[in-house]
Amino acid sequence: MNGTPQVRRGVGGFPTTPQQNASRADGLRSPNGSTPRPNVRSSLPDLPCAPPQPSTGPLIPSDILDPAQQRFYVFALYVALWAYRTYDFYTLAVEEDESLWLCLKWCFFDMLFMFGVPLLEIPWLEWGNGAAFLLFAMHAGVDVMLMFRIGIPVQAWLVGLVGFLWDSELAISERSVKPGTILHNASLILGKQIINILPEGSAILNPNRQSFCLNSTVTQLEIPIMINQTEPYEMEILRIDIDTMVNETIIVKRGELKNMLKKARKAAKSAEPDDPLTLAYSVKKPGIYLLKKVMDQSKLLVRPRSSNLIVTTCPQARVKPTGTNRCRSDLSNVALEVEGTPPLNIKYRLTVNGKPRGGSQFQNLQPEDAISPLSRHTSQALVKSGHEDISWARSHKILVPLNETLTTSGSWEYEIEEVQDGLGNFVSYQNVDDDERPKPKIAGIRQLFEVHERPTAFLKGCNHQTPLRVPKGNSARLPVFYGSTGKRAIDSSHTIEYLFTAQENIVADGYHSPDATLQKQVMRKGEQPTIKSAGLYTIKSVSTEFCDGEVYEPTSCLLQNPLEPDLVLDSEDIVDKCAGNPIGLRVGLDLVGSPPFTVVYLEQKDKGRKVRKPPLQIASVRSTIDLTPQDAGHYEYFFESISDSVYPEKKLYNIQLQQNVRPSAQAHFVESSRPKQACIDDAVEFDVGFVGEAPWKLEYEVVHNGKRVKHAIETENAHFTIRTDKLSSGGEYVVALTSVTDKANCKEVLKEEARVIVRHERPKAYFGHIEGKQTVMALEGRQIALPLRFSGSGPWLLEYENLKTKEVKKGSFQNPNAWLDINTDGTYQLLSVQDSVCPGLIDEKADQFDVSWVGRPSLSVPETSAVFEGSKYIKEAVCEGDEDSFEISLSGNAPFEVSYRQEYKDKKGKTASVSEKDIQTVGGTASIRSETSRAGIYEYTFLKLADVRYDHSNKHFSPVTIQQTVHSRPGARFDKPGKTYSYCSRESEGEEVIPITLEGIAPFYLEVEIKHQGTPKPEISVHKNIPTNKYDLKIEHRKMHLGHSSILIRKVRDSRGCTFKPAPGGPRVQISVHDAPTATSLEERHDFCVGERLSFALSGQIPFTVYYTFEKQERKASNPGTTFRRLAELPGTFTITGLRDSASECLATLALTKTIHPIPSVQLSGGQVLEIDIHEGGGTDLEFQFWGTPPFEFTYTRSTNANKGRKSKVLEIRTEVSHEMSMSIPVQEEGTYEVVSIKDRWCSFAKSGEGYEGKSGQKMLTY
Repeated sequence: MNGTPQVRRGVGGFPTTPQQNASRADGLRSPNGSTPRPNVRSSLPDLPCAPPQPSTGPLIPSDILDPAQQRFYVFALYVALWAYRTYDFYTLAVEEDESLWLCLKWCFFDMLFMFGVPLLEIPWLEWGNGAAFLLFAMHAGVDVMLMFRIGIPVQAWLVGLVGFLWDSELAISERSVKPGTILHNASLILGKQIINILPEGSAILNPNRQSFCLNSTVTQLEIPIMINQTEPYEMEILRIDIDTMVNETIIVKRGELKNMLKKARKAAKSAEPDDPLTLAYSVKKPGIYLLKKVMDQSKLLVRPRSSNLIVTTCPQARVKPTGTNRCRSDLSNVALEVEGTPPLNIKYRLTVNGKPRGGSQFQNLQPEDAISPLSRHTSQALVKSGHEDISWARSHKILVPLNETLTTSGSWEYEIEEVQDGLGNFVSYQNVDDDERPKPKIAGIRQLFEVHERPTAFLKGCNHQTPLRVPKGNSARLPVFYGSTGKRAIDSSHTIEYLFTAQENIVADGYHSPDATLQKQVMRKGEQPTIKSAGLYTIKSVSTEFCDGEVYEPTSCLLQNPLEPDLVLDSEDIVDKCAGNPIGLRVGLDLVGSPPFTVVYLEQKDKGRKVRKPPLQIASVRSTIDLTPQDAGHYEYFFESISDSVYPEKKLYNIQLQQNVRPSAQAHFVESSRPKQACIDDAVEFDVGFVGEAPWKLEYEVVHNGKRVKHAIETENAHFTIRTDKLSSGGEYVVALTSVTDKANCKEVLKEEARVIVRHERPKAYFGHIEGKQTVMALEGRQIALPLRFSGSGPWLLEYENLKTKEVKKGSFQNPNAWLDINTDGTYQLLSVQDSVCPGLIDEKADQFDVSWVGRPSLSVPETSAVFEGSKYIKEAVCEGDEDSFEISLSGNAPFEVSYRQEYKDKKGKTASVSEKDIQTVGGTASIRSETSRAGIYEYTFLKLADVRYDHSNKHFSPVTIQQTVHSRPGARFDKPGKTYSYCSRESEGEEVIPITLEGIAPFYLEVEIKHQGTPKPEISVHKNIPTNKYDLKIEHRKMHLGHSSILIRKVRDSRGCTFKPAPGGPRVQISVHDAPTATSLEERHDFCVGERLSFALSGQIPFTVYYTFEKQERKASNPGTTFRRLAELPGTFTITGLRDSASECLATLALTKTIHPIPSVQLSGGQVLEIDIHEGGGTDLEFQFWGTPPFEFTYTRSTNANKGRKSKVLEIRTEVSHEMSMSIPVQEEGTYEVVSIKDRWCSFAKSGEGYEGKSGQKMLTY
């Protein structure tokens, strides 16, 4: 911006002439001021320098913001001020104070701008004080007219400007039209007839460039041949075999062509006769077809257009079968085989376990050794004459391998969806029922295989440290456990391979020997291999029918055959010291085998029955036992079998022992040695058994509290029952056997004793206390433990009853301070008790316990809040925005927690919002505020209820729903806010009404406020029972004042009682009252033509509203000036019926009538461009049709037929007169005939640019 002129400071300064850099005195320099131009030989003499001008530049330095940008920002500020000014004008109300304030505001803004901009000293924006004042005065005048709404003829100015720029006028239809489109309407003269002498026809093969193919199901095709302006007599088609490239000429004879023409005409019977026909010729062989020759019925050759048609074998694809089973983690190993003319496209999809997993598409598939030219050119460009190389059209097979890792087991399916060749032949394997496409064979388009899990195996419970020990000669199961790579084992047979080394061949380090054998077994589901030989077994592999698996550690197992168990005995007698008689046998056992051992033996007394004795359990290989029968006799012992931890049982032969036993006298208690329990005052009995020879004398004593009472009895029986006296004291009694004497008089001292514990009192049961009471309140459903107290010796058997349910139960308790668990309320009473020894007593003072439930919380809706209908509570409807609430009643243990869902449905019943809310209350009543912000249906569903004791339970609480309808507020608005309506001071018909749109449910109640200018108190106009939503407001004349008045909507109420009061300062309309205008015609004539102008002079105050009828249709027009002018665009009767000006808005009744006649029109050949082919010497007729008022005078021309590159020349001009509406003229000459002008009784019209004089419709013709 170095060329920007620097200007003088100060208001009123003008810019000086733009200067270059002041350094010209230093000689001529290059543009950057560095070096002189090289082609200047000598410098010119220096000019005298002008005295320097005192210039400091703009107020804002140029290095901060250059002058051009400053000018842009000033202009942007000016535009913004005008936008703001326009906004104020648009929103202006009519009060004088507001208008005055806005006017003063904008005058102040304009003064600041006009006088402030020159102070910035921006170049080209520094005007003088006089210019600033003039600009301010102009803007102030505009401000006054805008803010006080003083009428400005802007519309007239704009109409004049638009008419000057676009040359358009308002027509009678009140739309802007260009006179030229009416005066030069080309549609008035339509039609052209072109006469030719037998032009040549044409034929083209495959005009739509379709693709064709054959396969096993589509063996015949109909190829299209389009003919135009000819009827072929004979046709030659060239077929080139794609595989052999041999040419074959097909001649289509006349008879076959007739059938083809007949079918084509039948198919095109609804088309125009001159339209081209498409013949269908059947072919059965693939190849490239060219239309070589066409001859019409006049033996003339028809020019065939260059085109070809390729019929190939339809593309096909298949999935090459590769087996139906795979293993997990294998590759899919699937191949797609595509056959057709390359480049080929194929699309397939993959489904895994019935779920689509995606698919893919391969495009531009071509053989590896060649690239098809179809990828760059179309077939039409590759074959033109039939001598080209067509090897690219041959069919090829292309293999597309698919390999992806099979990560999921189950069913995998690859399926081909579609295939397309390079010629556009498309085969879809999904829509096989489409008749327009060839139906492919479905076989081979999919590959389905099953992906199996891989098996796993390992040994469990056997290794080198814990070998598998099996009896010699027996077999065992190798403990193989099966698994898989999936979640569970494979449900099929397994093949196990394992390595075996005999025990004697195992090497020193415990591994297999080199001559180990590999064995293989096929196991059924879950079956384990059977092994028998001792040695080392190692699993090498595991597999199923389809997959090889993996072997996990441990993999080796050692099988051993231990020695069979055996037994060796030695024995000695046990002798009584008193009598010297043998009393038993001590036997030593030496064992061989794997401990522990089990020895089974039999005992036989005095050759009686053999009795099996309890087996001997021996934990080591050496043991000793004593065989001491209690009864005298001859005893024999037979050792029958032995077993150890490996061998189940081995028979023993000829291992026997025998002895004669004469035991010494003995006595013992038959019962166990545990103390007996007895109740007080009960007698106790003890059974005593004797050993030896009868009779026996037994001495015993009863000891209690240090006192001994001796007793003696004699008996012949081997068993005797001792019965004590009643035990009257509590405590411990000891019954001790002191001595026994048998027949041999050998007195044996005894140490046998039995103890009796005598209870001091009987057991007792009673209820304990909870918090000092034998009553309890608990939460429903909770298990309650009632305290029980027992005395005596446990366990105690207690019988109790629930008096509420009459249910009697029994329970056993071990602890004297026990708890009785119950989960049912009622009064529980103890019935009886018994401890381990004695029946007991129930304490009657504490034999009952009361159990009751704490009441659950409940929710109810008072009748004052809502009425229950059906399954929900219905609350009274309210209006939108009104304050409303409802109450719910709560019972239980405060505080309460309530959760409810608030669902809002709009007017269409669609759920618009859902929210959940929680409330907490400490009282029995909760008030909930209703939502009324939006109209619709609100449902409050109480979902959860809990109090301080009970959590929410879906089982015990059913949701409660309260529904309330919120009616929308009514609305009222002016359809045209801000509009000023004019009225007469006297009431007349057709006065304007103020349209108001009401929203809500009728009938409505409406109040409007009429505020007269200069009157502080407004008038109220009330309108009741408005039945519809559209209302035409009519103001009573008695409430109208001369001048301007504002009308506002004060209040509206609908039938539901909902009220809406608009905010103050809302939209309003204006009304005013005045008197009537007049109109006179500027031309005396009565008849006009379309395209002429109707002019009328108007008197009154602009703008005017003109009411008129045209062809019985009432119209009105706004006219900004005192002359009403309209262009006659249509014929008819025009009558001005009324006039209204802007001052009065009163309608003056008029009757000014003008008749508008149409411009005549003519059509040649029905208004169409008609080409007629005639033979030389033949003829035809020109058909003319006229519209207008007869008689008609018209002029037409004959011109040469237009050729490419040459203009048509007029050969002759003729004029004819017709008194009818149509006329026919015969012609024989070749050429183009068209009408150039037309006249009727009233009007005329001529084509422009035809070299023929004539103007449209200004003169009337007379005959």
